[in-house]
Amino acid sequence: MQTYINAIDIQRGMKIGETGGKFIKVRCEKCKNEQITFEKVSTKVNCLICGESEAKLAEPTGGKSKINARVLEVLD
Repeated sequence: MQTYINAIDIQRGMKIGETGGKFIKVRCEKCKNEQITFEKVSTKVNCLICGESEAKLAEPTGGKSKINARVLEVLD
């Protein structure tokens, strides 16, 4: 398995094999449920409680996710 790393990651002091991604705690605007998701999602993330399509918490963009909810905390 080959892992890629870019110049910005090298400046941050990261090594090959480190993802650089973080987990984030978000709150659904509709039902106020709090859940943890990855900062760089590869599929759409729905709320686990209300689960409706209008309550998408995060959407993939090819890099960092488009967050459609309130970010409460960034976890390392």
